[in-house]
Amino acid sequence: EQQKMEIQAEANGIEVRGVLVQMERKICKGKDIKDIIRNKLKKSCSFSTNRMKYFFIDTLPVIKWLPKYNFKEWIWGDNMSGLIIGIILVPQSIAYSLLAGLQPIYSLYTSLFANIIYFLMGTSKHVSVGIFSLLCLMVGQVVDREMQLAGFDLSEDSQKGTQGTTDNWNASDANRSAFFVSLGPVHAECGKECYAISIATALTFVTGVYQVLMGVFRLGFVSVYLSEPVLDGFATGASITILTVQVKFLLGLKIPRTQGFGTAVITWINIFRNIHKTNFCDVITSAICIAVLVGAKELTERYKHKIRFPLPTELVVVLVGTLVSHFANLNELYGSSISGTIPTGFIAPRVPSFGLMPRVAIDAVPLAIISFAFTVSLSEMFAKKHGYSVQANQEMFAIGFCNIIPSFFHSFATSAALAKSLVKESTGCQTQVSGLASAAVVLLVLLFFAPFFYSLQKCVLACIIIVSLRGALRKFQDVPKRWQVNKVDTLIWSITMLSSAMISTEMGLLVGVVFSIMCIIARTQLPHMAILGQIQNSVFYEDTKEYENLSPIPGVKIIRFEAPLYYANKDFFLKSLYKITGVDPAWEAAKRKKAENSKRVPTKNEKKENEVSNGSMQGDTTLQLVPKQFDFHTIILDCSSIQFLDSVGINTLKGIAKDYKEVGIRIILCCCNPSVIDSLERGNYFGTHCKDINTLLFYTVHNAVEFAASSLPATADSSV
Repeated sequence: EQQKMEIQAEANGIEVRGVLVQMERKICKGKDIKDIIRNKLKKSCSFSTNRMKYFFIDTLPVIKWLPKYNFKEWIWGDNMSGLIIGIILVPQSIAYSLLAGLQPIYSLYTSLFANIIYFLMGTSKHVSVGIFSLLCLMVGQVVDREMQLAGFDLSEDSQKGTQGTTDNWNASDANRSAFFVSLGPVHAECGKECYAISIATALTFVTGVYQVLMGVFRLGFVSVYLSEPVLDGFATGASITILTVQVKFLLGLKIPRTQGFGTAVITWINIFRNIHKTNFCDVITSAICIAVLVGAKELTERYKHKIRFPLPTELVVVLVGTLVSHFANLNELYGSSISGTIPTGFIAPRVPSFGLMPRVAIDAVPLAIISFAFTVSLSEMFAKKHGYSVQANQEMFAIGFCNIIPSFFHSFATSAALAKSLVKESTGCQTQVSGLASAAVVLLVLLFFAPFFYSLQKCVLACIIIVSLRGALRKFQDVPKRWQVNKVDTLIWSITMLSSAMISTEMGLLVGVVFSIMCIIARTQLPHMAILGQIQNSVFYEDTKEYENLSPIPGVKIIRFEAPLYYANKDFFLKSLYKITGVDPAWEAAKRKKAENSKRVPTKNEKKENEVSNGSMQGDTTLQLVPKQFDFHTIILDCSSIQFLDSVGINTLKGIAKDYKEVGIRIILCCCNPSVIDSLERGNYFGTHCKDINTLLFYTVHNAVEFAASSLPATADSSV
């Protein structure tokens, strides 16, 4: 063993600018796994005052940064950005309740508590955490499914929305099914709205628990599998679904909400079947609202260098729409759907239903991953832009508790939202104090102004949702540019988008992740294998198919395999090698064996057979069995692109070295990274105690070429 270690550490010479430089591998001492685990446990389980202090500071970052708050310089920007975000949050919260299938009061609760908790636990200074359209859609799909399974009527006119939300917890009427749900230690009879929010809070609680557990076990790496094309495709596909769901509100159609796969397709079929029932009052209102909202957005984008703050167009549309609907009595005269009663104050907190949690446990997985992925990606984007750091693991804890704690207060899943975060940044936000200002605006609405929105038409809310999707739907304009940059990424985006829109959002996300992983595997299974030539008057070598004026090396073929060599691409590697070199060593060895057999002395039986056979045919056969001579004697494998080898890859290299040696061709490796060298040493590629390592492995291609040119392989068949 000592002799092997000495040989492994033996100096290998490499010539740099005429000077021989010695390269030595460090001898790494193995670490005892038991000691590592023991030290980790000792560090994690130890208790001290300082450790508890840092634990609370890490858990509540506000303790660290709030005492250093620069009141004079930051308070104005934080208050202004918080006020603007709060003004945007109020109409969006009411509108997104349509997506979640819940009453508007619960959306306002969600926006309020998410901002407060992230102020305490978040590490990003600029992200706006609260209600998010994609999560609302996913929550709404789960709520609708469970409501149907429980026997509730989901038609739009099953409840006029004229009763207070508080009454829905205990009251039951003709449109409600009697349903008992466990609310912590209490078993209460639950009406339609009570059961809907019970599902949403149970789903939100489980989502938050998943996110906290991911933080505890350091599972944030899961989000790396949600690549940018997957997230963009998912967002665009979900936006198409959201748009489809809102069309019925634009037209004033009362059609049932569909569940399962193909929601978008089925919804469009139902829309065209009921198109004759269109409410023209809603259509006219929708057209006016969309024109105003889109026009204001275009003006803001065109003159953003002159307009310091975004126009509160959504709030103006909501206020004007509510006043017109109320004084024109659109609900009674034209049958226009309205929001209904939004009670003031707070409903008493309740423990999420543990009985419903097993039913939504699987649905919470994509919700947890999507929520975390969007929050962390936005946090890191703003941190990089403004020169500060965020803690990804703490962000996971923060967004997890933004789901767990509000679930006790009738709220549903939250996440950071790109549009509101960009507005927040552009309006002077400096810290998360702006989140408190936004929460204060929502609180004022909850305490005093919520009943004002009783007469607000649902088509106005649908217009706000649809116009907010402009950014995601504009991704279609980027498809040609994306195709020019990377065709595989464009294909991943398209598959994810179509799956999310045509099948379901959750299935679309799963299809996108699986397809992107398959693309990565395919790239390693079918990689590029290049034959290299020398750049004239240099020691560098490049692909002869990509560059001109490269000089081949006489008697040597230099090949670069641009992928790891493992079990999945072993066959492709062999086929490509045989094709490039023009030599299949197994076939050549078989021909040589036949040629040797034809030269031996024939037996009596063979002589009789030869006399009977045609002489000319025998001569042709003998000629075919003579092996051809090769124009090269050495194959150099450039391993610079081989990141790792598994046992199959090691055996493949050993096999080709043996097979080519039998036909007089030598295999030399070069440019191997240390992990590949270690794998080859463990696989005994260089012989016992690595005795042949100095003749089989070189640090550069040029060293290998010089060695191959200075020595020919000594084999018995080299003269053939």
